[in-house]
Amino acid sequence: MSLENNTQAEVVKRVSYISLVIVGIFFFVFDKPSIYIYGFVFGVLINILNFRLMSLTLSKAVKMPKQKVMPYVVANYIARYIIYGIVLTVSAIADYLNFYTTILGLFMVKIVILSDTFYDILRRK
Repeated sequence: MSLENNTQAEVVKRVSYISLVIVGIFFFVFDKPSIYIYGFVFGVLINILNFRLMSLTLSKAVKMPKQKVMPYVVANYIARYIIYGIVLTVSAIADYLNFYTTILGLFMVKIVILSDTFYDILRRK
């Protein structure tokens, strides 16, 4: 297993742990937590999927000829944003998903990566 896969696995593991804590908090904060939890889990799963898709795109792009890299990367970039658009649309329309917790779920990978970076900066000082 390469360093990238280890980093990716660590990020997914941290996202999972933090998501479990947030789901636990939802149980105590909301009267009917299922709508909030479904939205959050939906967002987290799609976010992890897109994180994996980004990894696969970059791994494949590195091995491609120069003239094919840009169209491939841009097409995958657009596909990931279309996925985000569909998820947000479904979340806004569906009455069994909370739109705001879905958005929170869509940011979990970014939150984990940024918090790891801030933690490393603080630890060095």
